[in-house]
Amino acid sequence: MDAAQLKALQAPLKDRYRTEPGAAVITLKAEGRLGEGATCSVKTAKALVEAGLHPATGGNGMHACSGDMLLESLAACAGVTLNAVATALGLTIRDALVKVEGDLDFRGTLGVAKDAPVGFRDIRLAFEIDGDLSEDQKATLLKLTERYCVVYQSLRQPPPVAVTMATK
Repeated sequence: MDAAQLKALQAPLKDRYRTEPGAAVITLKAEGRLGEGATCSVKTAKALVEAGLHPATGGNGMHACSGDMLLESLAACAGVTLNAVATALGLTIRDALVKVEGDLDFRGTLGVAKDAPVGFRDIRLAFEIDGDLSEDQKATLLKLTERYCVVYQSLRQPPPVAVTMATK
């Protein structure tokens, strides 16, 4: 896809969203069903993923770890966003690698130390790009990727999360 194709694809959507802002608000959904042991199966667009405990919390390593899935979501979103931004700007990227790392202190989630956070302490997102880009182009590409990456922005400025529980 080139810049003209991307703009042609997105132009009618942008026009509609300008005139009908409510049409741009879409609720994305995900569901999981508890499985055997400490697992939960989640349907994705392409497969069923069975998530379980990380080995550092007693898991056997045979199931996806939800922490890994969060980092994978960030990598996927950042990669798609970088690619779309580069395309829209007419920048040529021959290849790119998106790396995401996050530090967890499992004492928190296991309730071993009250001062240890439950969740990631630090997350690092890095891009290795093979392309003939000037320093200004790289800076613009990075700035716009950060600006438009949904998962990155959701982590940087967390939205309120409402939690409910119902019984059958």
